[in-house]
Amino acid sequence: MFIVLLKFAENKSQAGQFMQAHKDWIARGLEEGVFLLVGSLKPESSQPGAGGGGILAHGATRAELEARVQEDPFVAEKVVSAEITEIAPAKADERMAFLLG
Repeated sequence: MFIVLLKFAENKSQAGQFMQAHKDWIARGLEEGVFLLVGSLKPESSQPGAGGGGILAHGATRAELEARVQEDPFVAEKVVSAEITEIAPAKADERMAFLLG
């Protein structure tokens, strides 16, 4: 299981130009079952690197996820920088037991 943090980067001002393609990329990840949860990072502010998004991902290898993240138009165009953290689930609420694999 992975947490992907997409933090605003040098080309943040170009987000609007690539927003629909980014949303399509997210929809594809959800449809293919790799993305379990997607949302905004809070709080948003005008500070460099503040704000962006977060993704909970499952069902892909790190290499597969890294390749998928590089396909995000926001990453490709440096609207955001991506940080991927892997978690080895050890315990979970029964509703999330499927993550224990």
